[in-house]
Amino acid sequence: MNRYRVYFVAAAIFLSLVLSPVRGQTAEYTLPELCRLSLEHSEIIKAARENVNLAKVNRRKALSLLIPRATAFGSYTRFTKDKYADTGFSQTLIQPDAASSWGVRLDQTFSLSGRELTALDIAGEDILRSNLDFDTVREDFLLAVANGYYGVLKARKAIDIATANVERLTKYRSAAEKRLKIGEVTKTVLLRAESELSGAQSDLIQARNALEIAKAQLSRLTGIGDADVLKEEQLSDKSIPELSSFQQIAYARREDLRSLEHQKLMAEKQVSFTKGSFWPYLSLSAVYTGSDQTPPSLTLNRESTYAGAALNFPFFEGGLRKAEVEESRARQRQAESAYQDQKKVVEVDVRSAYLDMETQRGIMKFLDDQLVFARDNFGAVSRQFEFGLSSSLDVMDANTL
Repeated sequence: MNRYRVYFVAAAIFLSLVLSPVRGQTAEYTLPELCRLSLEHSEIIKAARENVNLAKVNRRKALSLLIPRATAFGSYTRFTKDKYADTGFSQTLIQPDAASSWGVRLDQTFSLSGRELTALDIAGEDILRSNLDFDTVREDFLLAVANGYYGVLKARKAIDIATANVERLTKYRSAAEKRLKIGEVTKTVLLRAESELSGAQSDLIQARNALEIAKAQLSRLTGIGDADVLKEEQLSDKSIPELSSFQQIAYARREDLRSLEHQKLMAEKQVSFTKGSFWPYLSLSAVYTGSDQTPPSLTLNRESTYAGAALNFPFFEGGLRKAEVEESRARQRQAESAYQDQKKVVEVDVRSAYLDMETQRGIMKFLDDQLVFARDNFGAVSRQFEFGLSSSLDVMDANTL
């Protein structure tokens, strides 16, 4: 029985090791996966989404102005004693022992200009604007994630470059040491090689620290615990459309520009809303009341229902309404100017990004050719140095290249 128990425990341990994931093994994240993950866990996105919720709440507040307000009321009064008036023929109750009243009323006040409907339209435009602003925040956040993603990849490449430089200079120092032993070079050549190697090792440490900083920044944006699990994707080098097509797309799809369009519409409607204050206000009411007394009087009206209407026309307020209209028009002009300025900014942004992309594509093509030449050149110069056909200065120039 003990032998079978040992076999069972060993089999269980083996299956747990085979079926369980290897410690430290995690999925690799591409840039799209990293963006999706960061959108789910980012506090910046959650805070920006609340602005949309606030805009929806403001629309409900604007809608409440179009709905009648219902009010219930009730009161109870206890007097010290009842009082009667003697008319000579009979006594009339003028103060009861107790009195109570209750009722319900509906009130609705609105402007004859319909400014409440204008306020509802403004609130609807504000929801659309808030959604576009949220998209703008999300795009800026995704751009920051992409910068962090490529920042980590660039930091890794920097480590590879620094490591390769250390390896080349280590071989150069070894060759200088061999030539010094046989008396072909002076000690200054070896000291120069050691100095260059120390500098390369220092650059390697700095590159590793830069990688840790880039990983920390990316982890703050995305929430992933280890930025080492990034998977690099090779982008296809395909032709791109003309600059004008990108500008037209930007004019139609840039959320910040579309947000300013809605803000401009809101400013125009705000002028109409402010002008509505010059119109009269109509107030409607419907009331039901009930009352009771102890003792009851002969003229007690126990129930009553009535409706009322009132028209108010504030014709002079010291120029306040005129100043508010002028303020709304000034804000409308500001919104129009901001929209036109943003169109110019979008045009410059697209042009700058397009030209920068074209520049980088051209630079990469020539750098590829230069890299092939530089590698062959360094190999040739290094072999010449080993055989005494080139100087240390030639080796350092080739290494720098």
